[in-house]
Amino acid sequence: MTIKGEIRAREELVVDGEVDGTLESQSLITVGPSGKVHCNIKAREVVIFGSVRGNVDVSEKIAIREQGSLVGDIKTAGISIDDGAYFKGSIDIVRPEPKVTTKPVKTEAKAS
Repeated sequence: MTIKGEIRAREELVVDGEVDGTLESQSLITVGPSGKVHCNIKAREVVIFGSVRGNVDVSEKIAIREQGSLVGDIKTAGISIDDGAYFKGSIDIVRPEPKVTTKPVKTEAKAS
């Protein structure tokens, strides 16, 4: 199957065909072993077993598996590239925003 255009999903997305356009998900995008993606990807997490040509913007983690290939720039908080994987491009590691936690201030009333 070949899809040309924009794909936006809230759930996990698995690509095992060809996609030419834009891929966006609020969850996980997996490019399967027979997947050929020629577009930019934006997601929370990406796993590549197939071929991707385009920039990848990931808020959490990207993994390029053993037979996977990526030609493009990566912006992510975490990355893993397996032995045998192919990558050509630049990597921009971004730190996630620190979570601000406010601790309640304990005040002790003094008896007079």
